[in-house]
Amino acid sequence: MSDPQAAGVGVSLDEPMTAASELRIAIIEDDRRYRSSLEQLFTHATGFVVSGSFASPPAALAAAEQALNRGSPPWDIVVMDLEMPHMSGIEATRQLKAMTSVKVVVLTVFEDAAAIVEAVSAGADGYLLKKARARELLDGIRAVADGGSPLTPDVARTILDLVKTLKPGAVAGPAPSRFDLTNREQEVLRALVNGLTYKQTADRLEISLGTVRTHILAIYSKLQVHNVAEAVSRAVRQRLI
Repeated sequence: MSDPQAAGVGVSLDEPMTAASELRIAIIEDDRRYRSSLEQLFTHATGFVVSGSFASPPAALAAAEQALNRGSPPWDIVVMDLEMPHMSGIEATRQLKAMTSVKVVVLTVFEDAAAIVEAVSAGADGYLLKKARARELLDGIRAVADGGSPLTPDVARTILDLVKTLKPGAVAGPAPSRFDLTNREQEVLRALVNGLTYKQTADRLEISLGTVRTHILAIYSKLQVHNVAEAVSRAVRQRLI
């Protein structure tokens, strides 16, 4: 296997946790060297186990379908490259989300706004950059498991810059006021776009975790979405933050 530092990923030497507490990770990455680096990262990090590693989306989708046919979810979280031959990571995310509730974290070199919004619209639960440090990658994936929608600071800044540059009327759909979001709901929604977990949102807004969940349910209902990824996508597309 390749040196993970050479691929921009470090290895944590934390002690392993019990199998019951481990997140089952699948890696979909066509670059063999970088894929091996990710395998080493998750193998040595606390609380993770590599349950699948694939060079292409079709192989991963086939494995997911086989697992579902056996009556079990394939993995907890999929780490997905964005640009691959035969099928893009965006299309692979869309197909995975159509067949299973597995969470998908896009891990890519691309940080342009269009790619980010397209990935989130396809159902990605987080969008992280390959240049991020190992600890940042691991924390972001843990945040997804905890119900968050992590974005690295660079990605979050790209999305917010997109929102600032959009001209009135440039985004289709009803005006933001039609959604009737309260000030607090807008604050919670902004926290989701910035990649905060439910607990981090509660701490930042100085409200209880239960109150955050109540606000999120109200946001889902008003925006007519079903998960964090869809809420973030709509927030960006319709300038709700």
